[in-house]
Amino acid sequence: MNQFMNHKNVLFLTQAALIAAIYCILTYLFAAFSFGQVQVRISEALTILPLFTPAAVPGLFIGCLIGNLLGGALLPDIIFGSLATLIGACGTYLLRKKSHYLAPLPPILANTILVPMVLRFAYGITLPIPFLMLSVGIGEVISCGILGLILYPALYKYRQIFRLETLLGT
Repeated sequence: MNQFMNHKNVLFLTQAALIAAIYCILTYLFAAFSFGQVQVRISEALTILPLFTPAAVPGLFIGCLIGNLLGGALLPDIIFGSLATLIGACGTYLLRKKSHYLAPLPPILANTILVPMVLRFAYGITLPIPFLMLSVGIGEVISCGILGLILYPALYKYRQIFRLETLLGT
């Protein structure tokens, strides 16, 4: 049993690290429209992953944190932008037994509420907060809602590869 738990922990950390790396790479590759007052962060499509594995929750958080660091974000953005992704990932994980169509809502809401505050107070963007919420929200609907839900069927087809028990042969 102890050996099973060690393997399970290693697989959990490996999945989290891979998800973090993919999120970070996508954020960096598409940096031109991953940051700013109008943003469509392609990597946010990965916020659908907590439906498949709990390892996605820390993976998305760490990936966002590193992606924000590499993207040159200011400290409040690194902290609160990453927290928005963590809150969204936790919310998606909690919805995993509900309809997958609800899964994009937590990251959309978390980012739509937190990111505009970061844009205003960290970057000094003087656009009205409701406008910033609208622009960030539209970007999140595109990345989490549309791209995430496009990604879902492809991942669902191979959902067994996310199950740690399947990988361990138990």
